[in-house]
Amino acid sequence: MLFNSVEFLVFFPVVCCAYFALPYRFRWVLLLAASYYFYASWKPAYLLLIIASTLVDYVAGLLLSRSSRKPVRIALLCSSLGCNLGLLFVFKYFNFFNAAFWRLSGYLGLAYQVPDLNVLLPVGISFYTFQTLSYTIEVYRGTHPPQRHLGIFALYVAFFPQLVAGPIERSWRFLPQLLEKYDFDYDRIVQGLRLMLWGFFKKVVIADRLAAIVNHVYATSDEHCGPILAIATVAFAYQIYCDFSGYSDIAIGAARVMGLRLMTNFDRPYHARSIVEFWQRWHISLSTWFRDYVYIPLGGSRVSRWRFPVNILVVFAVSGLWHGANWTFVAWGVLHAVFYLLERALSPVCSRCVRAIGLLKHSVLLSSLQVALTFSLVCIAWVLFRAESVAQAVQIIVGMARGWDVFIFSEDLLGIVEALSIRVWTFLGILALIPLAEAVEAFREGGRPPRLLESRILPLRWVAYLTLLLAVMNLGVTDEMPFIYFQF
Repeated sequence: MLFNSVEFLVFFPVVCCAYFALPYRFRWVLLLAASYYFYASWKPAYLLLIIASTLVDYVAGLLLSRSSRKPVRIALLCSSLGCNLGLLFVFKYFNFFNAAFWRLSGYLGLAYQVPDLNVLLPVGISFYTFQTLSYTIEVYRGTHPPQRHLGIFALYVAFFPQLVAGPIERSWRFLPQLLEKYDFDYDRIVQGLRLMLWGFFKKVVIADRLAAIVNHVYATSDEHCGPILAIATVAFAYQIYCDFSGYSDIAIGAARVMGLRLMTNFDRPYHARSIVEFWQRWHISLSTWFRDYVYIPLGGSRVSRWRFPVNILVVFAVSGLWHGANWTFVAWGVLHAVFYLLERALSPVCSRCVRAIGLLKHSVLLSSLQVALTFSLVCIAWVLFRAESVAQAVQIIVGMARGWDVFIFSEDLLGIVEALSIRVWTFLGILALIPLAEAVEAFREGGRPPRLLESRILPLRWVAYLTLLLAVMNLGVTDEMPFIYFQF
């Protein structure tokens, strides 16, 4: 069930009404049933995977709390990791590695004939797998007690607003909330609905409209000049941001209506002044997960001079592979690692240059240049993320340097708009909404709707409501386009 579907627009109000009508002790039953129905609406059989993962980690958590012998505890942890990562490998990565073995065996002249698996990727498997893994790891470390109520733990794994695309919640933060009682609170509910409205606007008005341009240009990338490829890449940068952060806003807002607080997942990432800062602002729940459960266990930055780059490359490469079973995602992660390491190595030199030319006296100009450079590097990496193959990504990046002729540029752009049957004014209007959305996002606090939607001036607030509603109804894409991160 997609958030941007008629089914969800019926499902969510019904669940909320029943939630507040039921006595507190029965609410977890309703939310768990609603969450399982929400997930089963894609493919009921894959509900068994969530239930299996839930039972394995629930039992592992209980057994870990009862055992003090280190070998037993390690065995229990490995069993949980093996089961969850095994399911993830079979459904998401088996065919990827199997194809790699086919190619390698061909080069070596070996007989390797294991066929691919004919299975579909379960929606959201990477998200709920990482969520359950964090629970078992925390119980193993002794930083969080196990949850003994099976129903509450199952709800923690399957809570429908964040089930298929996060945020990836930590057990110590989210499980206690599921045990609290939440009364009907008008202000809280309105705040949640405002955030959901803002998320719908970013998804169906900006992201889905930009998708038409991006899809067309990337599908015919060899036919376009550099300016068009650059525009499409920048459009994809905002498409994926508005698509994913829009999902997060809807998820956070939906949870808040029911009294639950999900973590902030985005913090204006394209305002970052460095690659390091970008990863502190983009997909925060995933980047902090890799920091806590991969980077720090590898030794973090407290390692030898030569080991640190290896740790960074491993974390970013695994992060790229998490996004998809394709070499483009691995290359995307490795490229970010290269940017990260170069930034760290060149930082002293850049600081001396900035002081030498007097840019420190012009902080606004310096910040603008840093943001522009960071955004440019992120966009170059997005080419790998969006391209169908590494070869196509290289072709697009190289192609961006060619054909910067204003006449060719204009004709090519207008030809694309005409080919997609998009009215020019609509296209220009969507492009104009991007800086407007950026400006509005700048006045947000973490996890809250834009301040314009919370204005104390009643007429101004209602104008903002109606403007967003009219934009969603008249400019939004009516087709139920899946969120980009559903495929991960």
